[in-house]
This record gives sequence, structure tokens and C-alpha cells, in this order.
Amino acid sequence: MTIRKSLAAAVVALSASAAPLAAQDFVNILTGGTSGVYYPMGVAISKLYSEAMPDARVQVQSTKASVENLNLLQQGRGELGFSLGDSVKAAAEGDEEAGFPAPLDKLRGLAAFYPNYIQIVASEESGITTLEDLKGKAVSVGAPKSGTELNARKIFEAAGMSYDDLGKVEYLPFAESVELMKNRQLDATLQSAGLGVASLKDLSTSIPITVVSVPSEVVDTLGAPYVAGEIPAGTYEGQDEAVGTVAIINYLVTSDAVSDDTAYLMTKSIFENLDDLRAAHSAAEAVDVQKALQGMTVPVHPGAQRYYDEVGVSAE
Repeated sequence: MTIRKSLAAAVVALSASAAPLAAQDFVNILTGGTSGVYYPMGVAISKLYSEAMPDARVQVQSTKASVENLNLLQQGRGELGFSLGDSVKAAAEGDEEAGFPAPLDKLRGLAAFYPNYIQIVASEESGITTLEDLKGKAVSVGAPKSGTELNARKIFEAAGMSYDDLGKVEYLPFAESVELMKNRQLDATLQSAGLGVASLKDLSTSIPITVVSVPSEVVDTLGAPYVAGEIPAGTYEGQDEAVGTVAIINYLVTSDAVSDDTAYLMTKSIFENLDDLRAAHSAAEAVDVQKALQGMTVPVHPGAQRYYDEVGVSAE
């Protein structure tokens, strides 16, 4: 009888060890369109996670970016999501106009990452050189209620403009906007992304472009979480001078459903392998662990906080 009990216990133990992975062992990384910065950065992070968590099933999902990512995290359909800072703030507050009918209470911050730059690019033949010149023109403002599109609304409002001032408004992802510009069906595109985004590099090598500045008074009117930024000369083909614009921090966000140990490894893997991320995209040059808690508007995940405590990073 004792032998039978021992055998039964062994079978139960073996069955438990062979059980399917728990939900936290799936790491779904929510990014953006494949021609933006989120996606290649997400792919680079997925490789780090696969090495750090060999038993986890890591995958990368292309999405409509910020707003969709935050809603998916709230629904438990992702473990890591990229998002613009204003979208994170709107999600925490439950800003219905921004795409959040109720506050998303399950979101947890993993890290402040790199800044996005609002990049307004017009075809040279359109004659657009200023924000004011966009009036009456055909402009793509990003996918509907994406982080980019929310940025566009805010910037036009701060400049005393609205979509009604534009000749035609297209709500398109980066790559589709560029294709329409190449075909002369669109005069300009507004893209909120890291410097050197693939879509605009493609555009600048296809047609002559003008990078449109966002005046400092517009930046001042916007206020936090927006800050002044600059698109350096030579970022895109034919861009001979630096162009002033608006910048906003991107965040890596997770949820309270992710275990502390997993969140710890997710955070540690990123900051201890920054060279790999920089090799994947130049936007990662701006990632700094000392700024990882900067401007966080949702609670920091305890697992991420454990890593920051270890390396002496504080929110101050």
C-alpha cells in the first residue's frame, strides 16, 4: 500500500511538472505598425526575453500602437506594450475621447523608454513649409485614435487649428501615408516616432521632402508631458538643417497580471542589453536606466521596482 501511494505521488509530481505553461509564461509584446519604431524594437526585445526566459513563449504582435496596446494589456491580452506618455496618462484617467471610456486600473509601468518626435513631413512640391501652410492641404494624421493621431489633435489645437482647417484628413498608418505621398495623393504626413523612422526614410529617398517645424510657442502651450525636441540635420535625405519640434516620452507598460519575477526579468533584460537594442534601432540611443521612472503616470510594477532598487534608480 505504501509503495502504491509513493508511485501515485510520483505520477502526480510528474504530471505537474509536465503541465502547460502558466499564463505568465506567455510574453506577448504589443508594438505598432511594422514600418514604425515600436515593431523592430519589440522584435529585439523578444530575442532578449527568449534568452532570459527560455521556458516562456515569447511573441511580437503588430498593432495600431499606443491606445490599442493599453486596452489589450487591460484585457490580459499582452504582457508588454509600447505607448506614448500622453496615452498612458489618458488611460489612467479614463479619457473617453482618447479611447478609454473608463480608467484602466490594471496597467503597471515597466520603464520610461525613448522620446518620440512629432515629425511633420511634406512633399516639396506641396509648398508647405510651416504649420500654417497645412491649411487646405491633404494630410494624414495617423491611424484613428492612435497615439500619433492624439498627438496631432493636441498640436493643432495648441497652434489654434483643427482638422476642419485641413483640405482633407486621412487616418492612415505610417507606411500607407508614405505610399499616398509618393503617388501625389497626399501633401503631408504627421508621424509620432523615434528619429530615423523607416517610413520617413523611405519617403525621403523617394521624393523631395520638407520637414516642417513646430514652433516653440506651440510646445509651451502644450505643456507636460510634451517637451521641446529637435530633428537633427541629416536625419532624412535632403534635410540639411535641424528642425525644432515636439517630443514626448514612450513607455513600456505591463499589467498587474504579470508576476513579479517575470516583470523583474523583463526589466533587467532590457537595461542590461542596451547595445542589442541600439543595434536594432537608433532610437534606443536615448534609452537611459537613470531616467526609467521619469514621468510615470501609472504605478510601477513591483517586479520592475525590484530591479530599479538593485541598481539605485529612483523616481526623483
